[in-house]
Amino acid sequence: MKKFTVNIWAYDHHAKFQVESNDDPISLEQAIVDKLGENVIKWEHLGASYSSELNRITYEEVINDDATAHPGSLQAEGDTGPTMEARAS
Repeated sequence: MKKFTVNIWAYDHHAKFQVESNDDPISLEQAIVDKLGENVIKWEHLGASYSSELNRITYEEVINDDATAHPGSLQAEGDTGPTMEARAS
């Protein structure tokens, strides 16, 4: 079983959720349909900024969702570097 992140944009709404399925199209489609049937997905209304003609579903495999598995990070905490201040004359 593999974990997939699924994004759906449809009819002025967006949803993002994860499913687990085998690595084949039929299993993934069934996992998405099952998740939709559970009625637990939170849909975000996009309003007029979204064209309802662009309905689509995307998915990507989640390789490693454990953030503690990686010893380093892309962004280190601490000093953010030099800063500039504005002074009133």
